Amino acid sequence: MKLAKTYGYLKKDLDLIEETLRNSVQANQPILRQTSEQLLKAGGKRIRPLFVLLSGALGPDKGKTPLIDAAVSIELIHMATLVHDDVIDNAWLRRGKPTIRVHYDNRTSMYTGDYILACALESITNIESAEIHRLLSNTIVEVCKGEIEQIRYKFDWEQNLRIYLRRIRRKTAILIATCCKMGALISGLPEKSAVKLFKYGYYLGMSYQIIDDILDFTASAKQLGKPSGNDLLQGNITLPVLEAMKDADFAKLVKETIERGASTKDVRRLVDSMKQLGAIERSYAMSNRYLQKALDSLDGFEDSKEKRTLVDIAAYMGKRSF
Repeated sequence: MKLAKTYGYLKKDLDLIEETLRNSVQANQPILRQTSEQLLKAGGKRIRPLFVLLSGALGPDKGKTPLIDAAVSIELIHMATLVHDDVIDNAWLRRGKPTIRVHYDNRTSMYTGDYILACALESITNIESAEIHRLLSNTIVEVCKGEIEQIRYKFDWEQNLRIYLRRIRRKTAILIATCCKMGALISGLPEKSAVKLFKYGYYLGMSYQIIDDILDFTASAKQLGKPSGNDLLQGNITLPVLEAMKDADFAKLVKETIERGASTKDVRRLVDSMKQLGAIERSYAMSNRYLQKALDSLDGFEDSKEKRTLVDIAAYMGKRSF
């Protein structure tokens, strides 16, 4: 079953979000307008706005406009981080298409990311809630810390699991968790329920990123829209590598291979070794533990199609192959 089928009933709302996203980035400056539109046209599943809508539907206040504004703001923040990521990683491809830095340059890309972030902040001003603004501001701070930590620990072979988990919490999980909590607060759910949904988003985000890091090695370049093993080639040491590096021989091999300049064949050999050492399997096991925690966080909510959709999305993400 395709993921989109699980939330087909939200198509009108998601179409409205897409339209609002396009309107939000219509800059008078031609290059900013072109680069922002290029990023939008690159697509994406719009998972984060979806979590705002689904969480919001669990509350008593069914007003759609604030949820749309929050969903747009969150997606714009996510888009801004992608642009900045591509500069940091010197990325040539994003979802199989040339990145903005390829079409223009790094400086233009950075300013595009800054512009999109400003659009996100403008969108959220439509919601008159100090709590929502504080939540979003704190999230942006955490995401920035995650970006800095990714730079700091590039090619650091001594980093440990705790550092990795903190990094993905800040880079990925916190934004998904915020989506869920914002929807809950906007729709009038009590704080206890909002915290439960925050935990659902957090644990799901951790699981999601771990699987992403696994797929960077196990999926094809065509499926990924970028070279396989790209994270490792860029010096980003993820869970499968950390698990495999528990073996001293592999730890020595991966360090020497990457530092001398790895080829595609070298990466394939490293992946084979990771599989033989059980690193991929153990990484999936950790992802599944986070996934179960996400599902457990939904306990106590009344049965509804929105709750069932949250469960279905978690199940789908836990099994995705690219």
